[in-house]
Amino acid sequence: MTPQKPPLKVLLCAPRGFCAGVVRAIDVVEHALKLFGAPVYVRHEIVHNKYVVESLRRKGAVFVEELDEVPDGDAPVIFSAHGVAKTIPAEAQRRNFTVLDATCPLVTKVHREAEIHHKRGREIVLVGHAGHPEVVGTIGQLPDGAVRLVQTVEDVEAFVPNDPSALAFVTQTTLSVEETSEIVEALKRRFPMIVGPHKEDICYATTNRQEAVKSIAHLCDAFITVGSPNSSNSQRLREVAERMGCPYSQLVDSKDQLDWSNLENIRTIGVSAGASAPEILVEQIIDAFAERFEVEVETVATVEENMFFPLPRPLRGAAA
Repeated sequence: MTPQKPPLKVLLCAPRGFCAGVVRAIDVVEHALKLFGAPVYVRHEIVHNKYVVESLRRKGAVFVEELDEVPDGDAPVIFSAHGVAKTIPAEAQRRNFTVLDATCPLVTKVHREAEIHHKRGREIVLVGHAGHPEVVGTIGQLPDGAVRLVQTVEDVEAFVPNDPSALAFVTQTTLSVEETSEIVEALKRRFPMIVGPHKEDICYATTNRQEAVKSIAHLCDAFITVGSPNSSNSQRLREVAERMGCPYSQLVDSKDQLDWSNLENIRTIGVSAGASAPEILVEQIIDAFAERFEVEVETVATVEENMFFPLPRPLRGAAA
């Protein structure tokens, strides 16, 4: 007689997984492969997800970190969803590459904001994580020294501007809402004349996924976020679950990374996925739990998303 499996309630966050910017970026690569054939070259991972990158690689995408890795020829070059510094399109133009820009429109919005502030003579403070490609791209929109990065409230306290009356701030789109609001409050307290964005820079998808996690994390014995370790928004979901009081919060790329030693005696688990993680990985993780537990899945929806971003113009005819 088969031993009875213990019961497990799975609270499944909605929204989760792919956002409109990620869908657009992946579509850019797939449509480019159909239109131009393999190979197409992608500068940096198109989105920060191992499964997505490997599946596109199998279809003929070649991922490079810098344009000097791309051979001369007719193969198109795609810029990732995170955006690039201005030197990169200039280099691509110099080498006569066919360029397809998959930068998320919400990242482009931050770039335009920074440019406008610079033209108006303001020094720009960027709230973000050093070394993240989105941060590198935003800083690279403007001349050296025009953008100052702050990562913590302590950074804000230590910051000495050229002119406190001529300051503006922008933020990385994939940060934690709470963490960013603390830093922004510190900036406004120290520099009351600082100018902020008309609309929050943190993207709708990042905010929505964090709100969904907050709504259930306190009810869970453990929380699993599906996403790759280099995905900023996925890391933030893991942290949000922890901050909301969930005893165990893990970020996993796939079901193979589940740490069963920490999941033996749970009765309720929360599951979400970062904005670059495909739904198939969520399904595989729920199946892995179903092998060990008698699973009951309940979807907890906090908001409905219907955002859509069109493809870059050169691909729109091909898509049709």
